[in-house]
Amino acid sequence: MTRKMRGATAVALGATVALLAGACAGQGTADQETTDGESTTAEGGDATVEWWHNSNTGEGKEYYDQVAADFEEANPGVTVQVEAMQHEDMLTKLQAAMQAGSGIPDVFMSRGGGELQNDVDAGLLRDLTEDASDTVETISAFTGQYTVDDSVYALPFSMGLVGFWYNKDLFEQAGIDDVSDSPTIDEFYGYIDQLKAAGVDPLSVGAGDKWPAAHYWYYGVVRECEFETVEAAIESGDYSDECFVKAGEDVQEILAKEPFNPGFLATGAQEGPTSASGLLASERVGMELAGHWEPGVVGGLREDEKVPDWLGWFAFPTFEGQAGDPSDQMGGGDAWAVSNDAPDAAVDFAEYLLSDEVQTGFAELDMGLPTNPAATGSVANETLAQLIPVRDGGGETQLYLDTRLGQSVGNAMNDEIALMFAGEATPQDIVAAIEEAAAAQG
Repeated sequence: MTRKMRGATAVALGATVALLAGACAGQGTADQETTDGESTTAEGGDATVEWWHNSNTGEGKEYYDQVAADFEEANPGVTVQVEAMQHEDMLTKLQAAMQAGSGIPDVFMSRGGGELQNDVDAGLLRDLTEDASDTVETISAFTGQYTVDDSVYALPFSMGLVGFWYNKDLFEQAGIDDVSDSPTIDEFYGYIDQLKAAGVDPLSVGAGDKWPAAHYWYYGVVRECEFETVEAAIESGDYSDECFVKAGEDVQEILAKEPFNPGFLATGAQEGPTSASGLLASERVGMELAGHWEPGVVGGLREDEKVPDWLGWFAFPTFEGQAGDPSDQMGGGDAWAVSNDAPDAAVDFAEYLLSDEVQTGFAELDMGLPTNPAATGSVANETLAQLIPVRDGGGETQLYLDTRLGQSVGNAMNDEIALMFAGEATPQDIVAAIEEAAAAQG
């Protein structure tokens, strides 16, 4: 899926779960109050909540169908119209609705950042700060990326990290017996050298889809720049701090090690056996930089459709003298937003999706990393579960920079990073491309 697992988590044991998102234009105007997943509909005020999501196969689809049915049973007079679709199709339809300003889903997935800002500026989203105050308080540690001018416009239900997923068996065969959860860059280079010596391609990357390669630069920024420096640059459009160029130089040093699979510039991210994830799934590379969705993707690309026991995880390496906090990470998540024209029952439903009950079931199916603290201990897959203490360890999680910056600036940035991977651009070119696109955007 071109980028689809960045936008929606897909992790399930024994099944490929293509996941999550939300809804199409609302019907009904009933006033409702939520109590433990139940809402009371005003007299004569039946309501329909349209909900799109992209958990369109396997256990994920079955689970969300049951969630909708349970909500309807608890709320007589409320109908939840569920449409599960392929992720890219959903995003295309959602983008078209947003641009038209009509036919917008009642409850739908938001990735936050510049994309959310644009929707808020257009008056398309409902302010949930007061309407869903109890839920906002419960998940307050994760609402920052979905907040505009101190108001929360989406309820994050899954928040994960990007890091290196690796094959424990191949590492052992290469003589790598001690894998750090948070290696230094020198330790990471040691992994690359030992895998090469064992005849194993150390890394796969889907540079043909651009964003997987861009993740390396994003993480360079997280390591080399203070979090506040990045936020200030995004606000001002001024990326003159030397840390942004240093991030590119770090990536160039990784590229100089020639660690990637043959043909990596044309390799896709996740579709099929020759994709970056497919190469990891078929045990032809040692590791891949990817997000919390990767176990589900790898499992879905294997014949038995199961997450392999050999899959491990460690954080992106740290650099000597870096300005960034070593506990900071890069990642993102998915949140349920509500259309400004949706019935009040849509808010109730969005809150129900963040309830202890629903989030626990979500975690038990390894559909993602839940944000409700009551559910975080229920993630079944041990490797996936190890990301939670890293995520919740006190550092900042920098949102994927293309999402954070919005489509026009983000695409220009990703294009230039891809050119650097091809040896056709410099670290300074990346910074220049971002500043030029930001200036054009105004």
